[in-house]
Amino acid sequence: MSTAASTPSAPSGYMTDERRMIQETARTFAMKEVLPVANALDPIQGDIPDDLRRKLGEMGYFGILIPEEHGGLGLGMFEYCLVAEELARGWMSVASLIARGNGFYRSVPGAGDERVERIQAMARGEYLGAFAMSEPNAGSDVASLQCRARRDGDDWVITGNKYWCTFADGADFIQVICRTDSGEDPAKRHQGLTAICVEKPKGELPNNTKGSPIPKIGYFGWKTWELAFDGCRAPARDTAGTEGKAFYAVAAMLEGARAHTAARSIGLARGALEDAIAYAQTRVQFGRPIGEFQAIRFKIATMATEIEAARQLMYHVCTEIDSGRRCDREASMVKYFAAEMAERVTSEALQILGGAGYTKLHAVERHWRDARLTKIFEGSSEIQQRIIADSILGKPAKG
Repeated sequence: MSTAASTPSAPSGYMTDERRMIQETARTFAMKEVLPVANALDPIQGDIPDDLRRKLGEMGYFGILIPEEHGGLGLGMFEYCLVAEELARGWMSVASLIARGNGFYRSVPGAGDERVERIQAMARGEYLGAFAMSEPNAGSDVASLQCRARRDGDDWVITGNKYWCTFADGADFIQVICRTDSGEDPAKRHQGLTAICVEKPKGELPNNTKGSPIPKIGYFGWKTWELAFDGCRAPARDTAGTEGKAFYAVAAMLEGARAHTAARSIGLARGALEDAIAYAQTRVQFGRPIGEFQAIRFKIATMATEIEAARQLMYHVCTEIDSGRRCDREASMVKYFAAEMAERVTSEALQILGGAGYTKLHAVERHWRDARLTKIFEGSSEIQQRIIADSILGKPAKG
């Protein structure tokens, strides 16, 4: 039995020679630099080392989407997701880390040459962002956010709580979604949100902010924080002309974010499949490798098919995004399909490994834990189903 069934493929209409080179380079990097680190640190919940982040920066992976004139690679969503899939094959957290550059360069605080220098540093992985939107009582219902900011001279003053802020300590700034109006009119709650960039020293939390890491069951390699802002100050200059418009800015970025989540889902599912194939070829029961039993062969066939189906849908969505066409429904479809697929495939891989899969001696349990998260973040599977259904049937009447 060959592992070729798990190797990414694509029709020539999608894959150019340049894209194949990007894919192969990222695959080599992930297997050589990322996977060994993940295998060593995930079991002990260790943080992604600075040395690996430096290597990611040298590869240009923080600046795939950043324009060349700002020090980035100036490539598209397609190339970004190609790389993200390969990195997630090694460790999904590393595939997520590169979003702290690619997904944040438009939000870099400052002005003029200072801001340009920060974007250039971001492309090198030296200046990165974090995102604080969810709250203890508000997640998918973004319009219900209650963390508030008021103007005080040239500053915003932020007071309130945030939840699920990954990399709050390691980032150089946090983009905090705050309510800047009263929010008393239910029909206009979404119009009163502002994205405020709070700069901070790397390795620390912002001024007048306390926090504690959330005890997660996976997504190790970095910490995810609960934050309490109590008079945290940030310059108002960076929100000029964008006050009250954060809801629309968040909505606009979701197509790319959901394609990126699909890429991560596909990568970790592929890792689980490849590990299951390798195990099935060497694990002998009843006098022969278990990969010769039809039950195992059919599992592997189904797993490989589902991964490839998700990948082809992702390629289509990335192409639409790079073409400038709206594809919010398709982005929700690929996020939903790939996340659900990843949980099924990683669970089946663990089943193929049997008792060995239920130990930390094999990476498949990591893939399984991380796959479960893909059904929750960037909009849960149920939210994606709602978006898809509304686009087909129209929004239901409010009763």
